Amino acid sequence: MTPQDKAWRWAVPAIWATILTVSCVTQAYVTVADDARRGGSTPFAVSFAIQATSHLVIAALIPMIYWMQRRFPLTRPRNLAAHGVAIVAFSIVHTLGMGALRLLWFVGILGDATYRFPITLDRLGYEFTKDIFSYCVMNLGVMAFRYLREREAKSAPVPQPEPTPERFAVRKRGGSEVVVEVADIDWVEASGNYAILHVAGETFEIRSSLAKLEAELDPKRFVRVHKSHLVNIGRVVEVVPWVSGDWRIRLQDGAEVNLSRRYRQRFEALAPVKT
Repeated sequence: MTPQDKAWRWAVPAIWATILTVSCVTQAYVTVADDARRGGSTPFAVSFAIQATSHLVIAALIPMIYWMQRRFPLTRPRNLAAHGVAIVAFSIVHTLGMGALRLLWFVGILGDATYRFPITLDRLGYEFTKDIFSYCVMNLGVMAFRYLREREAKSAPVPQPEPTPERFAVRKRGGSEVVVEVADIDWVEASGNYAILHVAGETFEIRSSLAKLEAELDPKRFVRVHKSHLVNIGRVVEVVPWVSGDWRIRLQDGAEVNLSRRYRQRFEALAPVKT
């Protein structure tokens, strides 16, 4: 996961939480203010509880909005019908969910036996008209987040692969060092904590694991053919069937190494074996 992905992973839920919280508090305040202008006196705590139950259910439905956008993106007009059906389902779940939460809070927890939340056609129709707006706004939010994320991904610098070495300085017996061109290496074999380079009939021992050396060399030139062998694909002369489903590779220097079944797919990605 890239740093950008990690940032979005935490930023998006935080933004949704902030939006819903601000909306909940604002709508609770507006409800109290409107009621006061009409001569009523609804406590802010009651208004906030009513709005909170609605916003909690909406928050729980956000994954549904994301799924609908992935499955039926609104960038395609033919998906409008699917979203029309989804709005109905969204409104029904929202209405029933907030009704259940309000009964739980006011009746079950606060013990207000007078509170009612009747599910009637008028109630469902009233909530549906509001939910059309809520559903559309949430879809616009999902699309905006996606646009911003894709825009950031396009503007982010593309990591460049580490350059592969073109030559090695290896120590010969006696203490002197010789430079070996990577292109001249025929094959490499593992020897404990060392790797043995076979170069034009000579061998040079370097302190490196075969796995580490494989990661450093050009994968378009060198390929693992056995747990103990790497070969320069340009030095391969012949590949012939061997025992137990393995193959035998003959190199330009006359050496022969096994091509095990485990690594055959890697080898054939660079040099397909025709049978």
